[in-house]
Amino acid sequence: MAATKAIELEIAGRTVRVSNPDKPYFADRGLTKLDIVNYFVAVGDGILGALRDRPTTLERWPGGWFEGAKLSTRMDNRGDAFYQKRVAKGAPEWVETATIKFPSGRPADEVCPTELAVVAWAVNLGTLTFHPWPVRRPELDSPDQLRIDLDPQPGTDFKSAVAVAPALRELLAEHGLEGFPKTSGGRGLHVYVPIEPRWTFVEARRAVIALGRELSHRLPEQVTVNWWKEERGERVFIDYNQMARDRTIASAYSVRPNARARVSAPLRWEELDDVVPDDFDVLTMPTRFAEVGDLHAAVAEKAFSLDSLLDLSAKHERDLGEADLPYPPEYPKMPGEPKRVQPSKDRDRPKD
Repeated sequence: MAATKAIELEIAGRTVRVSNPDKPYFADRGLTKLDIVNYFVAVGDGILGALRDRPTTLERWPGGWFEGAKLSTRMDNRGDAFYQKRVAKGAPEWVETATIKFPSGRPADEVCPTELAVVAWAVNLGTLTFHPWPVRRPELDSPDQLRIDLDPQPGTDFKSAVAVAPALRELLAEHGLEGFPKTSGGRGLHVYVPIEPRWTFVEARRAVIALGRELSHRLPEQVTVNWWKEERGERVFIDYNQMARDRTIASAYSVRPNARARVSAPLRWEELDDVVPDDFDVLTMPTRFAEVGDLHAAVAEKAFSLDSLLDLSAKHERDLGEADLPYPPEYPKMPGEPKRVQPSKDRDRPKD
């Protein structure tokens, strides 16, 4: 298909150039690059609320999504899509950055959106999914959100995650916390808990481990925190490592790379039983947003304490011997971390 002439859009006082606006981005649904830009503008207050002042990794699909497209998990820009963790060269002067540190200690200047034009600029580069850190400037080492990822394992699905949600909500309330759910845009469910930026990534991760463990104690047939896939079974995995430094999840309102062009949709707790991920996509979400507004707006307005969850973590370790859990393989060995060896390959593990 021949490239179409670039256009310029006026977005909140900025001029944003969109090259090849008619380029297919989700061909099966007839969606173009310009359609995706217009989608993000339509949910502008929501996407900006999710990203504002947060270092953000861009998941770029410069050729659009198509069946069989591959997302590279390496930072080498190979494949049909890739993650960009450093600001692109030639970015406009109004694209601000924040300097973050990876687990290795290496720094990077990452895009830090402050206005809607930055979102449109990133979409012009092929960004479909925005992955903001759970921190905001200037407190870049202190999370201000707990992100609880309910990840259905093989044999389970979105409804399995929904079935666990009431128990999670009850558990959060017991510890003086309030959560805000959203679809992942895939099969899972995310719950955000706004917190005071007073704790480290290590402490925030331990708080999520405590939540996940307590939930697995109450719902052992439905929930697991086992890091190793061979031990998870047909249960919902609470992916506690999403709270580790440099781990991120798709923001609210992000577009997900699948055939339907689903989006990650903020929800009310009361509607969980009545929705499915396919209800929310690039074509349906603008109407919903116009009707209900940003259901995650309060995430930026509230802030709770982690003290009670950290007390629970200490209780698990003291009374049950449940200490830390493994980090992802690319992380340096962390203090107090157990052996990072798949159980079936651990020669020192006692035999049954």
